[in-house]
Amino acid sequence: MTIHTELPQVAGQKPATVHPLWLRLTHWLNALAVLIMVTSGWQIYNASPLFDFDFPRSITLGGWLGGAIQWHFAGMWLFGFNGLFYLLMNIFTGRMKQKFWPLTPRGIFNDLRAALRGKLQHNDLRHYNMVQRAAYVFVMFDGIVLVLSGLVVWKSVQFPLLRELMGGFDTARYVHFLAMASLVGFVVLHLVMVALVPKTLIAMIRGR
Repeated sequence: MTIHTELPQVAGQKPATVHPLWLRLTHWLNALAVLIMVTSGWQIYNASPLFDFDFPRSITLGGWLGGAIQWHFAGMWLFGFNGLFYLLMNIFTGRMKQKFWPLTPRGIFNDLRAALRGKLQHNDLRHYNMVQRAAYVFVMFDGIVLVLSGLVVWKSVQFPLLRELMGGFDTARYVHFLAMASLVGFVVLHLVMVALVPKTLIAMIRGR
């Protein structure tokens, strides 16, 4: 089980930075992009459903298909460039290796079991437990799948190789939908965890 104890703070010394400014900015920009893309995507989905249900109009964005597509494109550029910047910064600053590795199945299982028993510690927000690492690595991979499948849905003719790798246009639509559903699931779980550990929200706003 991954347990970290909080280091004592020296009197007069500022608390250690948990999240640098660039990370906080990309986090909130990504939250905005995801909100725009998911809600407009639901409106686009309603125009040609993949399954036997529609999303309520009250939780969609755009009002109609054309308006939803415009919102979706706006969110797409923000999501794409912001996500690329986030990935590059994580790689070149060394944060990717420092925060998300090592990552082992046994560690994930032990921390998940501790979390379900209410014994997983959150004293030091500078360190991620194995469950957090797995969730963040998963959502980064999911974001890449969203972008690639979205490119096939948007520009199927211009990306023939990518279309074939996705199994064709129709399959890419299903992949895109399932990747979106996975992202929404992550967001819901993320919000639950923030509600359980409110100081994580303060750290993402103030950096400490």
